Amino acid sequence: MGAASKAGDLIFKAFVGGLGVTTIYLTATFSVNVYRGLSWHKAQSKNEKDGSVVQQEE
Repeated sequence: MGAASKAGDLIFKAFVGGLGVTTIYLTATFSVNVYRGLSWHKAQSKNEKDGSVVQQEE
C-alpha cells in the first residue's frame, strides 16, 4: 500500500500544482484584458470628446 499512497500523493501534488499554474495564468490574462479594456474605453471617450469617429475595418 506504500507505493499506491506515494503515487496518489504525486498525482495530487501534480493536480494542485496544475491548479496553481492555471490560477496564475488566468489572473495574468485577466489583468491584461482589464488594462486593454480600460485603454480602449479611454480612447473611445477621447474620440467622442474630439468629435472624431474612427471606423473599424471589417
